[in-house]
Amino acid sequence: MVNPVIIVPYDPAWPDVFAQIRDEIAPALGTTALEIEHIGSTSVAGLAAKPIFDLDVVIPTEADLSFAISKLSKIEHTYEGERGIDGRHAFTHPGRLPAHHLYVCAAANPELGRHIVFRDYLRANPDVAKTYGLLKKRLADRFGSDREGYSNAKTAFIAEALSKRSRNS
Repeated sequence: MVNPVIIVPYDPAWPDVFAQIRDEIAPALGTTALEIEHIGSTSVAGLAAKPIFDLDVVIPTEADLSFAISKLSKIEHTYEGERGIDGRHAFTHPGRLPAHHLYVCAAANPELGRHIVFRDYLRANPDVAKTYGLLKKRLADRFGSDREGYSNAKTAFIAEALSKRSRNS
């Protein structure tokens, strides 16, 4: 049975949990990682979220991917491919670390840019973040264990937020 989507109130410890995960990943990757970005809802203060951390490892170019795969495998992160999004490479995580989704993206990848823009927009607009949190709670109740349905139902809100952000830039 698939676990239901559960949204919890923001936890002020989340930045420290992200730092714990980042601090294990960063030394393994060395200078191949230009940045390790905390993205997703746990990266926005005050935003209700699934207590699963999203991290984007930024590498210089797609040509650096094989090195990143090799280094991450040594710390028990297994490569899972792009999983339907070009240039966003997913990895499983070892059970000893808090639950997280780890992605590796080249610096010029549009999906990476979208993640950062959306995160920064929510951070700069607490009212929008609050509305998003309420939406996520309603969708979690509606979709239960249907994670794909839950994710797809958020798409319109995210697209609208990114559109508003672009118009206000």
